[in-house]
Amino acid sequence: MKVRIIAVAAILSMILTGCSFSEAAQPGEPWTGDSIVHQAQTLEAKPPIQSEAPGHLSVADEITDQRERRIESYAEPPAGPPPIPKARPKVKGIYVSGWAARTSKLDQLIELVNQTELNAMVIDVKNDSGQITYDSSLPIVHQLEADSKHMIHDIKRLISTLNENHIYTIARIAVFKDPYAAVRKPEWAIRTKEGALWKDAKGTSWVDPYHPEVCTYAIELAKEAAHLGFDEIQFDYVRFPDNGSKVDREAVFQNPNGWSKSAAVQRFLKQAKQELAAKGVYVSADVFGLTTSVTGDMGIGQTWEDISSEIDVISPMVYPSHYGDGVFGIKNPDLQPYVTVQKALADGLKKNEALTQARKSAASIRPWLQDFTATWLKPHKIYGSEDVQAQVQAAKELGIDEYLLWNSKCTYTFR
Repeated sequence: MKVRIIAVAAILSMILTGCSFSEAAQPGEPWTGDSIVHQAQTLEAKPPIQSEAPGHLSVADEITDQRERRIESYAEPPAGPPPIPKARPKVKGIYVSGWAARTSKLDQLIELVNQTELNAMVIDVKNDSGQITYDSSLPIVHQLEADSKHMIHDIKRLISTLNENHIYTIARIAVFKDPYAAVRKPEWAIRTKEGALWKDAKGTSWVDPYHPEVCTYAIELAKEAAHLGFDEIQFDYVRFPDNGSKVDREAVFQNPNGWSKSAAVQRFLKQAKQELAAKGVYVSADVFGLTTSVTGDMGIGQTWEDISSEIDVISPMVYPSHYGDGVFGIKNPDLQPYVTVQKALADGLKKNEALTQARKSAASIRPWLQDFTATWLKPHKIYGSEDVQAQVQAAKELGIDEYLLWNSKCTYTFR
């Protein structure tokens, strides 16, 4: 009943204001094209857990130690899968697009990291347009010509520069939102019942999460990113399109095994984690913000319990601007970043505790936080460093000492 009330409040708020998240869509944004209405209708919750590594090393030592182990694993693969390095730094990172990584903007972002408590960068390897941002050596990438307009001219040099600055590197791979592959390889695409390419409300085609070659493609990219030297692989858009009931009425999936959407997502992450184990990298995934607070997969296949049990880190996108008026009992959540983030993450911790009590594994929580202004909202707050710090503090008071900051233009107020 509580979840339904929250969802209804969110929906009424959006209807009355005439605002949807699609108005706020920006290139590469983890929630691009998803309205809070669809979130409330489609999302589901999963539990994460905190990683309290005893004998915690310094960030620089942890990152160096992890890379040395990975290099050794490349030189001579062991008989069995090597263990993931025990020490993982408390990641405090920022998103870096492929375009930002190729320009002088990168120097500014490195300076920001070096002058603050930040220590990590999430870099686009495959963005949500389906573009590969570097010159890949994978035959399937060449077949698709997905890297024909790559932004990062020398990915190895980029990683080397970040290593020199002791910056933890995370490769972001948008998985199932891939309009480029859907057009170039239509047999991979979600189709309409009439056989045409299915498109979402913004005219974007998606690839079919049930298709095994789609999953293999994402995993092979992840392996290449690991081999290039990234410390962690982050899967984004690891879900079905939102507004699931509408999608189900319009689309046809290639699902001969009759798996549920959440089973398909879980199986992909399980396979990815198993195949990446030999590479010595951590595996993380982005999920909708409401997954911390609601049950069910919301029609998109994101079930908190299923996802967190398969990966190392789970990153709910708890941007205050993406919660409707009245959610968590908060009027205009965008105006109250501290309270909104704390309530969202507190729900996630409860789910996490339930998993551990059931003797199940659960991923560490590392939330995406808002460092952008939601100008499409009325009213809205102009976000600055204090508002970002309020979100960081809200998480920290709950024992969550990791976070990622999102700004699609890579222009951060955080200091």
